[in-house]
Amino acid sequence: MASKHLWLWSGLDDSGALQSGTHWNENRDSVVLLLHQRQIHLLSLKRCPVRRALWQAEHGCAVLQQLATLLQAGLTLPEGLQLLAEQHPARQWQALLRQLAQTLEQGETFSAALRQWPDVFPPLWLAMIRTGELTGKLDECCFKLVSQQQAQRELALKVKKALRYPLIILSLTAAVVLAMIYLVLPEFSAIYQTFNTPLPALTRGVIATADVMQRCALPLVVFMALVLGVMRSLRHHPGWLRYRQRLLLATPVMGQLIRGQRLSQIFTVLSLTQRAGIAFLQGLESVKETLTCPYWRDILQRAHQEITQGMSIAAALKESGEFPTLCIQLIRTGEVSGALDTMLYNLAQHHSEQTQRQADGLAAVLEPLLLVVTGLIIGVLVVAMYLPIFHLGDAMSGAR
Repeated sequence: MASKHLWLWSGLDDSGALQSGTHWNENRDSVVLLLHQRQIHLLSLKRCPVRRALWQAEHGCAVLQQLATLLQAGLTLPEGLQLLAEQHPARQWQALLRQLAQTLEQGETFSAALRQWPDVFPPLWLAMIRTGELTGKLDECCFKLVSQQQAQRELALKVKKALRYPLIILSLTAAVVLAMIYLVLPEFSAIYQTFNTPLPALTRGVIATADVMQRCALPLVVFMALVLGVMRSLRHHPGWLRYRQRLLLATPVMGQLIRGQRLSQIFTVLSLTQRAGIAFLQGLESVKETLTCPYWRDILQRAHQEITQGMSIAAALKESGEFPTLCIQLIRTGEVSGALDTMLYNLAQHHSEQTQRQADGLAAVLEPLLLVVTGLIIGVLVVAMYLPIFHLGDAMSGAR
């Protein structure tokens, strides 16, 4: 995908009619050769800009949902893709859908065709599409994928909404604190130094802290820039990703949200593969392909090895320590009763609903905590600045 470009062409066919269209290809010469094979006399060919915003998940979900509806109506995959290409308003999606249809007509599977576009179709999509191909229920898997993506998007929006207010308040608090430190405190300190009276310990501590912050402002900014640079350079390093995931999972509120989201994704794919009659170990392989975090991939890889060696599914998942007791109990019940697919589906629904409820309650948890922290910071600064005023009367009378 990174080496392909979008080309806009126009030309005349053998009958002299004007034709135009778009095409994805690596270079200009390949496009010219392709059009020559189609007996198009090229008039113009130019490279079009690609809008990365159109590759976001919501656009792909809309296309996938429409495609699943067409499949349910009885159309074949190439026919559905061609019809969507004619109706889509964006040129880059038109060219992509036509190219996918051409790839399918050449004998490729749908999942293999999507794999050539990693910027558009993430690993979860490929695994779900492959599951649909194996089971013959591609339309059902597409609908499940769209539903899962919509739930994930709603969760992200709820978290952003819950964090927006605290971030605004914290930003305003930081601005007020910096204004007090750099503008107000120096004036108060100069006034207090004109009187021969000791300052309260709280005021001396705040002034000393402000002096340190003023002297260390530049080194602190440089240090933070270096930390951000190092974190940016390590954002794809497997070791750092594993360590960061463990830290996030250990946080009180965000850890529960992240764990619930991951468990919902894992059990959704496993339930689909089980209900389609695919072996559990093969379903685990499909789940591993949907996960981008090495930490969770390692957990499933160890579980896969232990199950292969004869351990039960519940015992293998329990060894990881990341699956709650409820998950282990239901999976054990499903193994014994032969209703593992139902239990996995129930777990997927449970974790999805629980994560949504936790996201809804995130604001209720953060706002009181934020008020306490903000009140303490502003209160300490105000008290520290105005506490010496009560002693200034005695100091002024003594000076007379």
